[in-house]
Amino acid sequence: MLKDFEKNQPEDKKAVDQEIKKLRAELLARQQKLREKKIPVLVLIEGWAAAGKGSLIKELISEIDPRFYSVVSPAYIPESESRYPFLYPYATAIPENGKIVFMDSGWMESLVRKSLTHEITANEYTRRVRAVNEFERQLRDGGYLVLKLFLHIDRKEQLERLENLCSSGDTEWRVTEADLWQHREYKNHLKAYDAFMEATSDAVKWHILDGKRRRTAIRDALKLLVDRIDKALEKDRYCGEPFEEKFPLIDMPLLKDVDLSPTIPDEEYDKELKKLQKHLSELHNVIYRKKIPVILCYEGWDAAGKGGNIRRVAYPLDPRGFDVRPIASPEPHELNRQYLWRFWTRLPRTGHICIFDRTWYGRVMVERLEGFCSEKDWKRAYNEINEFERQLTDWGAIVLKFWIHIDQDTQLARFTDRQNTPEKQWKITDEDWRNREKWPQYEVAVDEMIQKTSTENAPWFIIESNDKKYARIRTLKIIIKALEEACEKKFREDAEP
Repeated sequence: MLKDFEKNQPEDKKAVDQEIKKLRAELLARQQKLREKKIPVLVLIEGWAAAGKGSLIKELISEIDPRFYSVVSPAYIPESESRYPFLYPYATAIPENGKIVFMDSGWMESLVRKSLTHEITANEYTRRVRAVNEFERQLRDGGYLVLKLFLHIDRKEQLERLENLCSSGDTEWRVTEADLWQHREYKNHLKAYDAFMEATSDAVKWHILDGKRRRTAIRDALKLLVDRIDKALEKDRYCGEPFEEKFPLIDMPLLKDVDLSPTIPDEEYDKELKKLQKHLSELHNVIYRKKIPVILCYEGWDAAGKGGNIRRVAYPLDPRGFDVRPIASPEPHELNRQYLWRFWTRLPRTGHICIFDRTWYGRVMVERLEGFCSEKDWKRAYNEINEFERQLTDWGAIVLKFWIHIDQDTQLARFTDRQNTPEKQWKITDEDWRNREKWPQYEVAVDEMIQKTSTENAPWFIIESNDKKYARIRTLKIIIKALEEACEKKFREDAEP
């Protein structure tokens, strides 16, 4: 990597400029083809302070259609001020199909700096490197073209550029304390950048550019981008093969083996509901103060009682500290991105609760059964979802997943009641009846989903809901128990010297 990098030999400037002109025209021509093939492109540009990252981006975008690209500069957020997962600013910035995003520094710069400043532990650094590899591989397997460039200059060249910038009042603002610190700690940064690139080159390869020769770096970046686009256009959208990492899974029963007979008397229900909601309200204050994020995921059969269950959970919560996210069919701008994007953009801040009414599991249920994605896509999704949820729990989130379960006779009775009751008719649609006819296929898909994704860090709970009131009480008890355990763990951690 960097320690073995061989600098370019001097080249004829006119010849390099001619190549740049030619490559710009080729990039402009490829942009239209990217749109036609709906291939999204993410170009990550990392490098040393004063290496010319901004100037390189300016040259790359100079001749292409501005309607179909954007430049993103994710701000560096100190660990103590971050309210979202590490990958949040990058995962939410990915491009739509057929468009290009140029990212001015990203996960590499942020992670290396936080490691060298000891904002994160060595174990946390390792976890985040793993998350980076998962993120890049998921983008690649989902049809994204990801190009990673690093602009390299030596310590002497960096010093000259920093001094030059600081010599003018018009440019000295561009040099930060972090830039000067990076120069002072050049050797440590060199080692850290090298190690990071070695650890993150499996899914998407790093390309090192000679930042000392600006025109050559521009030429090489354009050539890499055009060549990678050509390969993507030849193969059409890439679709990764399914594979399974060994996650710690919890043994779960099949839906047909779940006893749906439990009930609760009305008098006991009213008493328990009041007591549990009061306790949940108290716990909400604690998790807000301790900045513990909570993610509650609801899936289940139509008419199983998800809405009523969610209302009983949400009622005691402070409305300023939670959101309910109803997930319907994806909008066009959501369909045009990797399927987890619309969930990354809806994550809660630390200390907040987010309740998802339907989730990312649509990938392995409705999208699978209705043919909205390929077989490779939904088979690959089990592992991708486990990785996503592990990243959330590594961040510190409580992730609980509820399958609200009823039998077919109960569903038919509730459908009929909705259809025959004017104020409830909005709840029943032709699609509900059509989905009911596919109950056996959905049951197979749900069983596989629960078996493959009920991990120790993000477990599934099958909630018996033939009696809706029993289901509400059981769900509240599960949530309260998880919140109590998380709060106790946080208190112990805070008490450690």
